[in-house]
Amino acid sequence: MTIERSSSVDLPSMDILRSITHQPTVNTKMSELSVNKPSEIKSKKSDEQIHATQEMSRIITDPTTGKCYCRGKVLGKGGFAKCYEFTDLATGKVYAAKIIPHTRVSKPHQREKIDREIELHRVLHHRHIVHFYHHFEDKDNIYILLEYCSRRSLAHILKARKVLTEPEVRYFLRQIVSGLRYLHELEILHRDLKLGNFFINDSMELKVGDFGLAAKLEPVENRRRTICGTPNYLSPEVLNKQGHGCESDIWALGCVMYTMLLGRPPFETTNLKETYRCIREARYSLPSSLTSQAKQLISRMLAKSPVDRPSLDDILRHDFVTQGFTPDKLSASCCHTAPDLHHTSPAKSFFKKAAAALFGGGKKDKAKYLETLNRMAKEEEELTRLRNDLRRTSISQPCSRQTTDDCSKPPVAPVSARPPALSKEAVANNRQQLRDTVRLIVRGTLGSCSTSSECLEDGTMGSVADAVTKVLRGCLENMPEANDLPKENMGCSFQWVTKWVDYSNKYGFGYQLSDHIVGVLFNNGTHMSLLADKKTVHYYAELGQCSVFSTGDAPEPFVGQVTVLKYFAHYMEENLMDGGDLPNVMDTRKPRLYLLQWLKSDRALMMLFNDGTFQVNFYHDHTKLILCSRSEEYLLTYINEERVSTTLRLSTLLASGCSVELRSRIKYALNMLLQRCS
Repeated sequence: MTIERSSSVDLPSMDILRSITHQPTVNTKMSELSVNKPSEIKSKKSDEQIHATQEMSRIITDPTTGKCYCRGKVLGKGGFAKCYEFTDLATGKVYAAKIIPHTRVSKPHQREKIDREIELHRVLHHRHIVHFYHHFEDKDNIYILLEYCSRRSLAHILKARKVLTEPEVRYFLRQIVSGLRYLHELEILHRDLKLGNFFINDSMELKVGDFGLAAKLEPVENRRRTICGTPNYLSPEVLNKQGHGCESDIWALGCVMYTMLLGRPPFETTNLKETYRCIREARYSLPSSLTSQAKQLISRMLAKSPVDRPSLDDILRHDFVTQGFTPDKLSASCCHTAPDLHHTSPAKSFFKKAAAALFGGGKKDKAKYLETLNRMAKEEEELTRLRNDLRRTSISQPCSRQTTDDCSKPPVAPVSARPPALSKEAVANNRQQLRDTVRLIVRGTLGSCSTSSECLEDGTMGSVADAVTKVLRGCLENMPEANDLPKENMGCSFQWVTKWVDYSNKYGFGYQLSDHIVGVLFNNGTHMSLLADKKTVHYYAELGQCSVFSTGDAPEPFVGQVTVLKYFAHYMEENLMDGGDLPNVMDTRKPRLYLLQWLKSDRALMMLFNDGTFQVNFYHDHTKLILCSRSEEYLLTYINEERVSTTLRLSTLLASGCSVELRSRIKYALNMLLQRCS
């Protein structure tokens, strides 16, 4: 249900307050009432008022922003805090809120621990890491607002299921490794990996959470030697006070894998002292019910010496992960019952051809892959899932609208600070130099190629991105402050993305341009375009090698990709609407525009094209930025919440400035571009 933004969030409605503070009726004996004195009755009313006041604390106000939240059910408990369901009363958005009473962190080292957790977690942005949204405090508590995971945790799933199947373990293991690799690349140790800290969202995606014990990786001589974590998952070197390294997280991951497959931790005993003895000796059993590949991977991760344990990449390359079937997605029913992952049915042309072509290799490889594919769900279920996935990712899908202030919050990579104030003459010179630079970049870097293949070959992803970065950074640093957009609105036609679909978990990223050309950037790095005539295909391999053929006469290796391309085109045509009021320009000539790279953050989608066109779509308010080059100058188009577009020359922005609203979006777009390879 779409919830419109409220004009005021200072006070919740009286209906909400009444429903929250409503108390159940308490039956009282008539004899007790008949002997009560007036003073006693007054005392009873006072108690009821106090109780009602305590219930009113379910409405919590952020003193810094004035936003009101409703505290719901308890989601979990920890050493310092409880986690509650938290609902923003203005937007209806649900969070998981970690609430820490000030009384529990009254000592300096306790408060430092909470502050350290906040500072570490707030900068993390990854698909498989619980997202940090906001934190604030009032006179009673500290509140940390986190991503809400409706399926709770792997611990809850295992409690209901007792054990998981190998395909499920591979599914979750891949996602844990993805999140953990992100942390280790940032030199962050989690130090408390366990099933209860792996949270599952509504789409059955895993998110690593709870960074209360996380710490930065130190050199060997300075590593932390305190024993912390959950007893069953502690590594020998931690117990022996030899310090924490990435290898300690690998050990805990081995314990997690063992627990998922067998329903109990590997070193669990009747008393803690014996458990620690088994850990120090790396002594555990591997039941015959485990496959040989599972035994091998577990034994490597639970090696007594840290140097003998595999890296995260080694885990992903292990036969247990690569040779067994891994589902693309799990049903929510897996939370309480084992999935049916071996149902066979006749696979028809679409998925057979697509799978065979995308997999590649010889006839034996294709037959093996198709055999695996046939063990998955019925084709009808596959098609339904594909349609549902595409529908969820479309830009035209309604969503709860949030304040546009979110768009001003940049990702991790910072924009360089504004330079010191300059004289008017210096500022004018800087702006003129930037205008000249813009023209040189357009003419020299992006305008020197005569064909699409030459553009990709000469203007590589790095050079195109660097050119756009230079222009945007220069614009932000030299543009004067202003309250409104300049009056100029250029009447210029150019190609831009009107529709898009992210199905990269299986095939790739698809989009439709304003001239009705449909493109797909496949997961293997190749690109395919279907021209507006719906018959001609342009296939781009590495280094801009372009092949042209018709849809009805596609070479055998490309049949599957052409099928996927046609399906994406049909879906976007039938189900998605255009994203703004710019005219759709028809052009049946050879396409010059195709996608080099795309990136999604929690707030926006970035798309970078071979000719320097750079587009950013903001999810929550559906605003868009499009930067493109025409006639040796860059143009910036802004499509606002009402889907009305304004096209400006960058030279005009440098002279006149722009609104805070547009500046914040340009800043966010630049930061997405800066972190495209992170």
